Amino acid sequence: MRHLLLALPFALLPVIAHADEHHHHDHHDEHASLGSHEHGVAQLDAALEGTVLEIELRSPAINLLGFEHAAKSAEDKRKLADARAQLEQPGRLFGLSAEAGCKLDEARLESPLFAGKGHEHEHEQHDAGTHSDVHAHYRYDCSTPDALTGLDLRALFEAFPGTEKIQAQVIGPNGQQGKLLRAKQAQITF
Repeated sequence: MRHLLLALPFALLPVIAHADEHHHHDHHDEHASLGSHEHGVAQLDAALEGTVLEIELRSPAINLLGFEHAAKSAEDKRKLADARAQLEQPGRLFGLSAEAGCKLDEARLESPLFAGKGHEHEHEQHDAGTHSDVHAHYRYDCSTPDALTGLDLRALFEAFPGTEKIQAQVIGPNGQQGKLLRAKQAQITF
């Protein structure tokens, strides 16, 4: 399964590039390639194979937190804790149908901003103007995978309003597809 998620960005690159070609007009055009750090844009890969659903979300921290530096103020620490709490409850973010009976087996969040003490060197680098990303990986076991027809990311857009677009790529029983999602068009099918 892991190899499917790793292959998605390359398999669907032409699809996403074409879908975004005529709609991309913000000040970060020079960073528009898939996998780059672009404020307002996140990447989501999902693969449904048998009863296993894996979802990976990669986003610049600014989309989720409103900042990219180490949390120092009480307000930044609160925003960090709130974002982490939301990301640790992914069932709300991905609109998984209850009929599919998907149970979360694994959730991993990775970002230098989530690191505790002992990562001061990384924090210094982020204060110097480099970009921070958040990478979330979820693994579900679905008792009725046929009832899982797709993902609905409206709640993710609502929870993280700094996210303007999500480059979504999925592999499921009906093949693979890529789609540029926005808050008003936030669904993708398997």
